[in-house]
Amino acid sequence: MILSAGLTPAWQQILVFDSFRYGEVNRAAEAIWCASGKVFNAGIAVHHLGGPSRTLATVGGPAVAQIEAEFAALGAPYRWVRTNAATRICTTLLDRATGSITELVENGRPLTSDELHAFRQVYAEEAARADAVVLIGSLPQGTPDSYYRELLERTPCPAVLDFRGDGLLSVLDLQPYIVKPNREELAKTFGQPLDSDEDLLAAMRTLNARGAQWVVITQGASAVWATSSDAIYRFQPPAIARPVNPIASGDTMAGTLAWATGAGRPLPEAVRLGIAAAAQNVRQLLPSRLNRHTLEAEAAEVRTEQAG
Repeated sequence: MILSAGLTPAWQQILVFDSFRYGEVNRAAEAIWCASGKVFNAGIAVHHLGGPSRTLATVGGPAVAQIEAEFAALGAPYRWVRTNAATRICTTLLDRATGSITELVENGRPLTSDELHAFRQVYAEEAARADAVVLIGSLPQGTPDSYYRELLERTPCPAVLDFRGDGLLSVLDLQPYIVKPNREELAKTFGQPLDSDEDLLAAMRTLNARGAQWVVITQGASAVWATSSDAIYRFQPPAIARPVNPIASGDTMAGTLAWATGAGRPLPEAVRLGIAAAAQNVRQLLPSRLNRHTLEAEAAEVRTEQAG
């Protein structure tokens, strides 16, 4: 079983405009609601890839019934920790005329100490049954960075980590299998720009030296880099002629990395599959609805170079 776990899911509104003008009244051509946020995106991606999966998240407020209805319609297994705080609402604005995308993000609302304790307990139960875990997303307001460590200490299987900052740096000595921030997030984690590939690789190797077994860094449509203590890989994603919605591509890749890891795939193969999954995500409106039947062939098209 692959466990996707996080504390800041979202109930997402996607508004599609034929043309969007800032500062004016805009009428959407389409309006769609869906379960989203990093943990939901990763969990839905894993579910579409087949095999046992479970999504674990904190949820609360009016959106819970709609979230549950969507997961039931997808047939995706889940387990919630109910909270007094309502699940956040986020909005994506897609402008067809320019191809631009604007994301309006609400921060995760504070959780009580009892709710955080309940999540720790449920997480430990689910992680004990998992073949791999993806631990993903920011922490709710007021939750200490040390909470990530408390969860990872309860993880007996390989873990894919998709978060940044002090919380990430604080868990590296626990030797997580894959650390997967994007390039911008890695720069913020170190508090310095990573403009050159040399600077990027140096920062990645620092994470390896501090305990991360593999570091995988995405940067939109540009090359994906992966490093261990003794290897460097560079992967070139395929060109996408008609991108639709890139939101959730990194989350989709994180879930796919965990799925491939749980299946015993070697890291380079897992990254190629993750890149192919992210490319599928970009080509569709709703997040993480993958086609597993074409994924292997698409992954084979990803160019791979071992650079060290």
